[in-house]
Formats: sequence, C-alpha cells, structure tokens
Amino acid sequence: MGDVAMTVPVLRALTHQYPSLKITVVTKPFFKPIFSDLKNTTVFPADTKNKYKGILGLYQLSKKLNALDFDVVADLHQVLRTRILKIFLKHTPFISVDKGRSEKKKLISGQVFYKLKTTHQRYAEVFKKLGYPIDLSQTIIPEHKQLNKKLRLLYFKQNLPRIGIAPFAAHEGKMYPLTKMKKVIQALSNSSNVVLFGGGKKEIKQLKHIANLYKNTTSVAGQLYFEEELSLISNLDIMISMDSGNGHLAAMLGVKVLTIWGVTHPYAGFAPYNQPEDYSLIPSRKDFPLIPTSIFGNKYPEHYKNVAGSISPETIVHKIESIIKPKTDTVS
Repeated sequence: MGDVAMTVPVLRALTHQYPSLKITVVTKPFFKPIFSDLKNTTVFPADTKNKYKGILGLYQLSKKLNALDFDVVADLHQVLRTRILKIFLKHTPFISVDKGRSEKKKLISGQVFYKLKTTHQRYAEVFKKLGYPIDLSQTIIPEHKQLNKKLRLLYFKQNLPRIGIAPFAAHEGKMYPLTKMKKVIQALSNSSNVVLFGGGKKEIKQLKHIANLYKNTTSVAGQLYFEEELSLISNLDIMISMDSGNGHLAAMLGVKVLTIWGVTHPYAGFAPYNQPEDYSLIPSRKDFPLIPTSIFGNKYPEHYKNVAGSISPETIVHKIESIIKPKTDTVS
C-alpha cells in the first residue's frame, strides 16, 4: 500500500502540469479510494487474485486494457505480473520503473552510504521517458477531506491538536517497541486528540486495549471503511508512523509525517513525500553501523531487532511538540 500511496503525489503533479492528459490507474480494487481526488484520473480495478489470476487472467486483463486504446503505459510496479502484461500490450509504448536494485544492494551491504533517488523521483523518471517530464518541486497540497458528523464526534471531541499514530509495520525490525510507544501516547494524550491506526485481528485488539488506557485516545482499527480512514488522516495535524504505509497515506494527503526508523533507512528512497529530513528519527549509526540492514526491514542481526527502541519516547514527544502548534480553529 505504501508503494501505491507514493504514486499519488507524482500523479497529482502530472495531471496538474499536463491538464489535457487522461490517466487510468490499474490497481487492486481496495486501493481505489487512494486516487479519488486526482483530476482526469479513473481507476480500473484489477482483481489479480481472482478474476485476473495467472497468465490467462492477465491475458484477459490485457484485452480489457487494449480496448481502452492507451497511448502509453507507465509501469510503476515492475514485477513479474507487469512484465507479462508488457508482452500482451505489445503495441503500446511501455516504460517500467527502475527500482535501483543494484544501488540498494550496495547500500545495505555497506559498500556505499549516501542518499539514493527517492521512489517519487523514480516514478517521475518513467513519465519523463514517456515524454512527460514532471517538476516535483511544484508541490500541490490537497484540500482537507470533508469529515462527516460521525467522524467529528467520535475522534475529535475537543479543540486539541490531532495526532495519528500507526505503531505497526510489516516486519518487527521496523517497529518501535509498544512498551515505549505507550509512553509516547500517554504524554501526547494529555494535550492532544490521539488516533491509533492499524489492521489485522491482533493489531485491532492491541490498539483497542491501548486506547482504553489513556484519555483523548481512540483506535480506528477495524472500525471504519478505508475511505473514512483517509478522510480522518486528511484532517490530522501530524501522523507518527514507522517506515510503513500509513506514513505514505498521510504524506500524499498533505499531512505532516514523523517517521520512526529501525533497521531500514530513508537513504533507500522510501521517506514520505515532501517531509523535512529532520522529520525522520533514525537510530545512531555510530551505535548501529549496519543500518540499513535491508531495504524492507525483513533481514537484520538478532541484536538489531529492537533498534528503533534506541530512540527515547522523550525524543519523539519533544519532536512532535516542536512541530505542531496549539489549535485555534475547528474541524472541517
């Protein structure tokens, strides 16, 4: 989901700088709401687990796409599935993203340590090769999504700063220890609305329990439709996230994002869009010189598993307090 969310700022710039373009995004049905506010953009939902499963399913998908008569195709995923589609869409100019795999291997092996191209830049390069160069410095901040009455009453009960926290990640090496995150939540909940985000049965149970421990704290895990979650995120003052999808969802909506890093590192190109470098809290490489141990956080020495925990709760709280200001307005 993070990779999908990172396409949005690029597509927003593309449609703004080339207003005559008509864009069709081929993606999983669940991700459709992510693209809802983009101009001249429609979503073709491709269920590759059922309707378009396997090579035969991709062939059927290609027939549907060929009928739409595209001028060019931008492959922003570059996996086996899209390589097969490229064969079936052989009469259409088809450019795939360069993920920089060799550069990233050097980064995690310790051969080099410098900032690689961001994923957003890599996406933009695809459109440049197709004849549509994009200036990503022209950042477009989307308007806040309208909150319905239910969301306003449930999650923003007082005129306080609105802080989202997404404490989970796909791999343990990217997570901030929950025992320390509770201290962060406790400190922030004294003067802010704190909303907890996550998914999966285990996470839903954990977040519900945590939310019940502190005032001004609620969990949306398992409570809302995806569209409602996006609306809620859009109205946050800041999102605290791991190196994970919720940070990218917040960034694409123009929300400030504080990321807490573990065994991965923003130099690999996966920092949320348009965030200052000091919004990334990173363990000391003097103490943990092997960081980044992997690109996705799935590989690390055993003693690096809780490396994110080397960042103190006080550091996180002080950083948040330096970023957000007391609220004087009301929720839209």
